[in-house]
Amino acid sequence: MTTAPAPAPAPRRGALVLLAATQLLLIMDTAIVNVALPSVGEDLTAGSADLSWVANAYLITFGGLLLLGGRIADLLGHRRVFLGGLGLLAVASAAGGLAPGAGALVAARAAQGVGAALAAAAAFALLLLLFPDGPARHRALGAFAAMGGLGGVLGTVLGGVVTDLFGWRSTFWLNVLLAAVLAALAPRVLDRRTGPVRRGGFDLAGALTATAGLGLLAYALVGAADAGWLSARTLGAGGAGLALLLAFTAVEARAEAPLVPPSVLARPALRLSNTLAALAQTTLFPMFFLVSLYLQNVLGYQPLGGGLGLLPLSLVVVAVAPQTGRLIFRIGLHRTMTLGFVLLCAGTLWLALALTPDGGFTSTVLAPSLVLGAALPLVMVTTNVAATAEAAAEETGLASGLVNTSQQFGSVLGLAVLVAVATSRTETVDAARAAAETSGYRAALLTGAALAAAAAFLSVRLHPPRRVPEASPGPQVPDRR
Repeated sequence: MTTAPAPAPAPRRGALVLLAATQLLLIMDTAIVNVALPSVGEDLTAGSADLSWVANAYLITFGGLLLLGGRIADLLGHRRVFLGGLGLLAVASAAGGLAPGAGALVAARAAQGVGAALAAAAAFALLLLLFPDGPARHRALGAFAAMGGLGGVLGTVLGGVVTDLFGWRSTFWLNVLLAAVLAALAPRVLDRRTGPVRRGGFDLAGALTATAGLGLLAYALVGAADAGWLSARTLGAGGAGLALLLAFTAVEARAEAPLVPPSVLARPALRLSNTLAALAQTTLFPMFFLVSLYLQNVLGYQPLGGGLGLLPLSLVVVAVAPQTGRLIFRIGLHRTMTLGFVLLCAGTLWLALALTPDGGFTSTVLAPSLVLGAALPLVMVTTNVAATAEAAAEETGLASGLVNTSQQFGSVLGLAVLVAVATSRTETVDAARAAAETSGYRAALLTGAALAAAAAFLSVRLHPPRRVPEASPGPQVPDRR
């Protein structure tokens, strides 16, 4: 009779708490500043275009540099890059708190994204090294999923509270404080088992083409909602980004030490699992945004109330995430993944059909949000497990960079597409404002449900490898870099 292994030892539990708290901070930072944007506009006399780039600058650099950050972590040491990322995040946050104008604030947000990309890729790689594939890793990834779900809501709630009490600059100083605390704790809990460091040259041409291509693609996606999908800016940036990514594939085929070895991308399970990770976020990330808008713009909630409306969903995430590993152990990885996407499709569809202009939170949002709260950790944990299952010890940074990049671009693409769907539907409905906005949100959520249904279909075709390459069983030398 097969039994699940015992919980992780105390040192690894301490490392997991630190890494999960880092995930919480990075996801929270995506949402906390968004709530403060109206106050930023009033204080800095910034228009809507400038304010949109206060949010978008972070997303572009975060998404564009994750892959490079993961490979840098493999080359220079995971703990070193983790601490460097947190340090840069803290310094950039301080610059944001002191920014005299919108331009300086946008630059600070871009630098925050660079720090977040380095910290996120290194943190995920550290988790993979500390927890070999199996139930222990599944539980660790469950904690990551729980912190991701909690971070989006906590950022919305904290953004409203802190901005109301202390002003918008305090949201940046909160980042400085939290990043400094995490960096101070890291040497105490990450001084062991940080894994081998990849040796060899650095693929500069691959790094430049991949980073520039991903950055331009993110720029095109986040700007499409304002400039239009067929605008010269969107098409130009998107075309240039795709051209650079094509150049990147050509460079990798000839490089001596490629940033992404072609043999890695040749793995079918890795390609499909990264696609599924992107599809999951394409539905999930915009859902948080759309529900918050519905609660505030249609039902008349204040920003704090709009954030608290997502709290039940987050509590379900926190409750279900630790159980995901047990479910994978009992029914298998791909069945758990398919179940998660089916629940994601059902919850999004239920939410879309329940929306009404004169509805209420308990009658409209609460029940389907609980289904979505159960779906979130199932799809996030299983796609992460599948996307990293074939990673050898020296590929952990690469694997973390790939799946983080897939998730980030799924978030950016989903937000751009679903907001465009909501906006176009709202503008063509000749009705009262509340009814028109509800119609737009419903159309966007129905689109998200269709994407989740496609992911559920694709997940049936996923066949992860039965045997996973692992690090050498010999003793590991502590990496104190």
